Amino acid sequence: MDQPVESFATRAMQYIPRLRRYARALTGDISAADDLVQDALERALLKQSLWREGTDLRAWLFTVMHNIFINQVRSAAANRLVPMDDVAADAFADTPPLQASDRLEIRDLDAALQALPEEQRAVVLLIGLEQMTYEEAARVLEVPIGTVMSRLSRGRERLRRLLQGLPEANPLKVVK
Repeated sequence: MDQPVESFATRAMQYIPRLRRYARALTGDISAADDLVQDALERALLKQSLWREGTDLRAWLFTVMHNIFINQVRSAAANRLVPMDDVAADAFADTPPLQASDRLEIRDLDAALQALPEEQRAVVLLIGLEQMTYEEAARVLEVPIGTVMSRLSRGRERLRRLLQGLPEANPLKVVK
């Protein structure tokens, strides 16, 4: 293997924990998330010539992974949901054990996240969990910044309503 491939692979490897975290939150399934990350890294290595030196590798890897996920959703790939409790226990093994009330909150948050439309869930996770900027999220999702902002706003509002047990907001009214 020549040096540029090793250098690219080494740089890409530093983002594996972030890719895994996002994939797990996105899919709700530990094994599906690990498969998604593996598929994304494999595709990234095969298509590394498409990445431009000096650009944001993290955003490029997230874009590759997000596109694979969208393709899987579109092809109706079956996703078995795993409670967020199991994900939290695995992802935060070095932290103190969760209290029962914390587990219930995590379960409720996971259920609310999974209830969001995929477009809103992706934006909420990229901005909230991965702490990407609007510009980075827009590049990953390949949408305008305004779309990111509106999806984030609608996603946060819907999450708030779901977590508070409020009814769905009536988004549109029929005009005659």
